[in-house]
Amino acid sequence: MMGGIFGKTTSNREMVELQIVGRGISDERVLNAFLETDRIHFLPEDKLNSAYSDSPQPIGFEQTISQPFMVAEMTELLELKSTDRILEIGTGSGYQTAILSRIVREVYTVEIIPELSQRAQEVLRKLEITNVRFKTGSGFDGWKEFAPFDGIIVTAAPEGIPEELVEQLADGGRMVIPVGMRYQIQTLFKITKVKGKSHIKNCGSVAFVPMVGGPDYI
Repeated sequence: MMGGIFGKTTSNREMVELQIVGRGISDERVLNAFLETDRIHFLPEDKLNSAYSDSPQPIGFEQTISQPFMVAEMTELLELKSTDRILEIGTGSGYQTAILSRIVREVYTVEIIPELSQRAQEVLRKLEITNVRFKTGSGFDGWKEFAPFDGIIVTAAPEGIPEELVEQLADGGRMVIPVGMRYQIQTLFKITKVKGKSHIKNCGSVAFVPMVGGPDYI
């Protein structure tokens, strides 16, 4: 199994040590969540030999499971607490969902593709993860019924920052979101909501699949 710039990576632990710790992720809760969540459970059968690779991998329906380091970086940026309630936009394979579930009290995850949502539910059920609620629908709508959230993580790129999601952040809440056009350089933003105002930080360039569903941007 090839691990990108890190060469051959043959286990989940080695992947964490080389690709995540080796790139500066230091939050012990994040690292423990990765060690407890083997990436191999979240890939299609024909991609199992790439489970620990230093790259995103296709999971069907023109979607991907993100590069391990990107999942770790976005998770660390959220500054999670054990009491947090987190909204995830883009369940995908369920890998990011599972990582979050190891750290926080509750995860609410929205996926627009029913087949991916169902597959992720089955995987998390097998892993005996029980603090996740699933919804099928447009991520642009968030999940107003359970708002406000302490954190929101978006795993696909809209062309702008969705206003509805910002509104569903609690005061002091954080959102991590890639923004930009498909096939162009996108930007990872961290948005912190303080007394109704959004404070936006540029966290670097990224590349994500586009977010679909229909928007209102801030």
